[in-house]
Amino acid sequence: MSNIFWMYIKQTYSTSTLLREQYSDALPHFYTIRTDYQTAGRGQAGNSWESEAGKNLLFSALLKYEGIYAALQWRLSMLVAVALWDALAKYLPEDRLTIKWPNDIYFGDKKLAGILIENSLSGTYVGYSIVGIGVNVNQTKWLSNAPNPISMKEIAGEEYNVDMLMKGWVDSMKSWELLATEEIKAAYLRHLYRRDGWHKYVEREVSLEPTQIVQRDIKGAFLAQLIGITEQGELMLRKENNEEKIYHFKQIRFVL
Repeated sequence: MSNIFWMYIKQTYSTSTLLREQYSDALPHFYTIRTDYQTAGRGQAGNSWESEAGKNLLFSALLKYEGIYAALQWRLSMLVAVALWDALAKYLPEDRLTIKWPNDIYFGDKKLAGILIENSLSGTYVGYSIVGIGVNVNQTKWLSNAPNPISMKEIAGEEYNVDMLMKGWVDSMKSWELLATEEIKAAYLRHLYRRDGWHKYVEREVSLEPTQIVQRDIKGAFLAQLIGITEQGELMLRKENNEEKIYHFKQIRFVL
């Protein structure tokens, strides 16, 4: 695969954990580890990631951008999500492909891909980032209690080459990283899941317990309109009574 340094390993516990263990200043920007199967794949807030061996795209990439303020690391999340949307839109109908805040990729109301970004801070800046990406590609049977998975094969009825999809994301990243933040944010908002209309949400509280992060619904479902994203990546909703409220990640649940 041209233009990137990458390593393939048939099975590992987690590509992101492995990359973090291997990290050194000598590793180049976009150094990537891909695997066929993870025994401890992770999603947002410690959630596990189901993937049948050899069926999906599972990889982690090292990103070494300079000059990203830690307080504005959300800009990197938008870049990664928009680049993944762009790479997948080359194969799937664009009108049903969206970015679900903060950075899942949805097809209709089903989850096609997930992104987990872990930033290492250096003072007030992001020193480097490890981006873990999982895309449901050729899997058609789901064994876990994940509520809404879907794969590219289920959508289009054909199998895809996972290495080509990974290269497509890298190529997309290299194109989008050249653009201004305003252009990236505009694309993010344009592709945002539930960007139009009124939809149901539930407010949540998050607590850190000895062995896990616990999330609980604290109120019943309410209707709201998505009105934007803050510079720090928070979700902005307008309720039926015209109250506008800002939510951090995991403080709100989308009712599907």
